[in-house]
Amino acid sequence: MRNTFTPDETAMLGRVYENGNVEGETAEQKEARASRIIANYMAGITDEAELIELSRRPLGR
Repeated sequence: MRNTFTPDETAMLGRVYENGNVEGETAEQKEARASRIIANYMAGITDEAELIELSRRPLGR
């Protein structure tokens, strides 16, 4: 299992987080969105626009 990201990956994930911001989000909702971004990225989704879109939806199982 991987538990670190390169500086480029960290920068990209930060951009996805910032660009996926939802007005009025609570701290808990922001944390859940950040978790979705990382989960989707680790599942192999690397396109920024796709990650932003997916981060706004609940994780599917």
